[in-house]
This record gives sequence, structure tokens and C-alpha cells, in this order.
Amino acid sequence: MIILGINAYHADSSAAIFVNGKMIAAIEEERFRRVKHWAGFPNLAIEFCLKEAGVSLDKVDHIAIGRDPAAKFFKKMMFVARQPLGSLSMIANRFGNAKKVANIYKDLLTLDPSFLGTINATDLSKKVHQVEHHRSHIASAFFASPYEEAAVLSIDGSGDFTTTMIGVGKGNKIEVLDSVDFPHSLGIFYTAFTQLLGFPHYGDEYKVMGLAPYGNPQYVDKLRDVVKLDNTNGLFKLNFDYFRPANKGYIFYGEDHIPAAPVIYSDKMVSVFGKPREKNEPLSQYHKDMAASVQRFTEEVIFHILTHLHKRTGLDKVCIAGGVAQNSVANGKITRNTPFKQVYIPSAGHDAGISMGAALYVQHHKLNLPRQQPIWNAYTGSTFVNDEIEKLLNDRSISYRRLSDDELFETVSNRLVNAGVVGWFSGRAEFGPRALGGRSILADPRRSDAKDLLNAKIKRRESFRPFAPSILKEYVDEYFEVNDVVPFMEKVFPIKKEKHTAIPAVTHVDGTGRLQTVDKEVSPRYYRLIETFRQKTGVPILLNTSFNENEPIVNTPVEALECFLRTNMDMLVLENCVIER
Repeated sequence: MIILGINAYHADSSAAIFVNGKMIAAIEEERFRRVKHWAGFPNLAIEFCLKEAGVSLDKVDHIAIGRDPAAKFFKKMMFVARQPLGSLSMIANRFGNAKKVANIYKDLLTLDPSFLGTINATDLSKKVHQVEHHRSHIASAFFASPYEEAAVLSIDGSGDFTTTMIGVGKGNKIEVLDSVDFPHSLGIFYTAFTQLLGFPHYGDEYKVMGLAPYGNPQYVDKLRDVVKLDNTNGLFKLNFDYFRPANKGYIFYGEDHIPAAPVIYSDKMVSVFGKPREKNEPLSQYHKDMAASVQRFTEEVIFHILTHLHKRTGLDKVCIAGGVAQNSVANGKITRNTPFKQVYIPSAGHDAGISMGAALYVQHHKLNLPRQQPIWNAYTGSTFVNDEIEKLLNDRSISYRRLSDDELFETVSNRLVNAGVVGWFSGRAEFGPRALGGRSILADPRRSDAKDLLNAKIKRRESFRPFAPSILKEYVDEYFEVNDVVPFMEKVFPIKKEKHTAIPAVTHVDGTGRLQTVDKEVSPRYYRLIETFRQKTGVPILLNTSFNENEPIVNTPVEALECFLRTNMDMLVLENCVIER
């Protein structure tokens, strides 16, 4: 049984493929296109998945796309009917997008002929399943989780006219209990204030999360007028006085397939919360306090939803996905602020995970196939062997050494101990927005100047943004106040106070760290590197940040080499090949 999942014509387009229940490959199109959040037809990601599975499209049994233009059709029509003519451009944009989704089989026929096999349009169209956006999100979390039964939550900006969905997963079925319709959206709320704080680009919300610990959440009460909590159903509504009219649209996809968000906030939001921060305007204490307030209130809304969901289901486990589920600060607080005791969030909780989720939904909910082993491994992307890498380096006349494993781990750990910044390219690329030791830049977490070094040498990003700790899972309890399995860097936890000075490079200003627990069985090479570093320093942690420089995370040895050459990192490791300055 072969199932291909696709997220197309939506931000973070991607593909994933399952063979006999197991995910063989999953990757975002942006890794190939080198354009962040690319939102077109992911032909390169699809071709990669087919190649990894060793099949052509005619051998694929089912094709699942994580969009359903028919979902909430009458509610969409009622929304359109209530809008003035000013909504025509938005309607045309969304209609054109939905038409592409409905005819996805036509785009599949444009794949490289070597991936098509013997298939015609009629047979191909019969294989396509349209899976509603939020059901795909929920499936990506629940069916990948280790839980036989759990509450489920999908929460993001919007998709298929829904912004939030709650329900229950049990065995190989998902039951939807309730949902919030567009344009009432916690994602839209967070994006509006992200823009107001001077971060205008699609996907900038994580900057507000990073800035929040520098401020005091003193404006939370004022925010209660922007989002109204509903105690009857445990959900929420927006006060639209604070937002751009919904009939003008919030997210647009142009011919370049790059998602763009116009200014979402209204004049009232400006009058109540202050004028937007200008480009290059210094961050004031007010901006920091506003970020802290937005983050705190967002957490309050999430906890409100989850507390009511727990009351409604009586379950102690919850699976969460959607763009808002990328808020790792909120995620780390769930078990301490709601009755839920266990939380599973997939590596690609954002829209890229739609491809994986749509395939899982078809596999289990539609085809009634049994559940597989839980997914703790995000290494489903591109991989390269030493011979390929050596050919590249020789062709480019790059001086390098090819080391044995024993020599490699000694050499790299010594460089890290001696204040080196290392580009680490090893094994398969990660599926999701966070580097997990496959495509990472690494440094010594004990150095108080590591953040400045990284920003000066490579990242060139805002100084307030934190760097994350990768820690051997056996030592979590020694360093963190909460001991949890966090393989995908999806939760932020307090670091024990007595350890702040021991690992200052990965301790944020509020004493927290975005945790990644490294398992020897899941990440053997990355684990061994950290263990070698621990043997030299006594610290079982490395500073880990994504291998990129204001671009998608590097996918190939060529991209890693180019990033190394244009920045000032000290060492580049391409599998067993080492390049040093």
C-alpha cells in the first residue's frame, strides 16, 4: 500500500510518502526552491518522495491532498454573500487557488515523465482524496503519536474556512467535536500584532515569541477586548474592530507562489495600542512589553481551549498541530497550566505537515488500516554519501580531510571546545522548520559570547532571539525543571537556576531553553558528537541552530558549502569530510 501526501497551493508546500504504513520520505518544497514558505505545486518534493520510495506515480495507490474546497461550502457562500464588492479580488484569489487544488491530478501529470509510469488522467484523478486542512493537521499529530486515544487540537491562521478544530482521536479514527470559522483566528490575532511590532514578513511570528521575555505583560487586560473567550464552548471570537476587513483577505498567493500578508490591523488597533514600529526603529520597552502581553494572552487563549477540551473529553493526553502549535513557549507550559499530562506535537506541526497528515488520514481514517509505530524521527529528507561530497570538493578545489568516525568526533568536539562554530551536515535532512542535528550549526553552550559570535559570523539576526540546547535525553532532569521527551525542539522549559551560568549560550533571558532531547537510537551520530563533547567538558549539551543564513535550511552539500564560504564559521562537516579555516 503506497500513499502519497501533498500540501499544494498553500504556504510551506510539501510532500510525504508512506509505504505499507511507514513514512519513507517527507520534505518541504522550499528546500529545493530556496524560497521560504514556497506555496506552489511541490513537484520537486513529490519527485523526491517517489524516488526515495522507488516507485513511479502509477504504482501509488492513493494520493491525499490536504485541502478540500468543498469543506464548509455553504458557510463560505454565506460569507461571500454578506461582503461588498470590495471582496472581489480576495474571492478571485481564493477561487483560483481552490480550482488548482480540485484539479491537482493535472499538475501531477506535469511531473518528470520518468516518475509517471503508465498512467492517464482519468485513472490518476480517481486516486486523489481531498482531506480538509485541519483534519490533516490533526491526523499529522494523532496518528503519529504513541497514544491509542487522545484529545486533539488544530489551531492556525486559517485553512478551508476553519481556524481551530477540536476533537478526539481513538484508534484509527478522528471525531471532530467543534471548530471555529474564519475569520475568527488566534493566528490572525498574533500576526496582526507581529506586524504592529515591526515584523512584516509572513512567518515572522517567532520573533515576537523571542522578544516577549524582555518585557512585562502589562497590557493583557487591554487585549481581552481584541479576543473574547467563550465559556460556553471553550473557544473564542475576535473583535473585528481591531482588524482589516476580512472581505479584503489576509493571506494572498501571487504568481511567484510566495505567501504575502497585507497589513492586518485596523486604525483602531493603532489608536489603542500605538503606532506601528517603523523599519529599523529601535525596539523600545513598550515594544517589548507589548510582545510579552501578546505572548501571555495567546497562552491564556490556548490554555482556555485546552482546559475546556479536557473537561469535554476527560482524556489526559492531547495531540496538537497547526501554525500556532509552533509556539514552543506555550507548548512547554501546557502540562503546568491545563489538566493534560502528556502532549505530542509533530516535527512539522506547521503547514508542511499537511502532506504527512493528509496521507495518514487516508491511511487510517478512510482506509481503516491499523496504526503503525509512533513517529519520533524527523530525518526524512535528502541524504548524500561521502563519495558525492568528495567529488564536489575536488571539483571546486576545496581543501578537506576525510576522516574515520573516531577521528571525526574527536576533531569536531575539539573545535567546539576551542570556541569554534561548526556547520554540521549529517545524514538525512529534517522534516519541519527546526534543525535537529541533520542540518545544524553548532557551538559550545558554555560560552557567554556564543550568541554574539554566531550573529557576527553567520546568522546576522536580531540579538534578542535565543539559541536552543540539544541535550542527551538521559541528562534532561539534571538541567531542566521539566523532564520530558522533546525530540523535535517543540517545547520551551525552564532551565534550573543553578545551571544558568553553566550553559549561558542556550539560556534565554527568562531562564528558559527550547529543548531538544537527543536519543541514541534515533540520532546516533548526533548523539555520539554530543557525548564526545560531554566527555571533554562534563556538559551533555550543544548549542544548535539551523544551518542557514536568512534562507531555507540548507538541503545539499553545495548549499552547505556556499553558506560556509560566504560566512565566517570555523569548520564545515559534510558527513566525514571536514573543511577548516
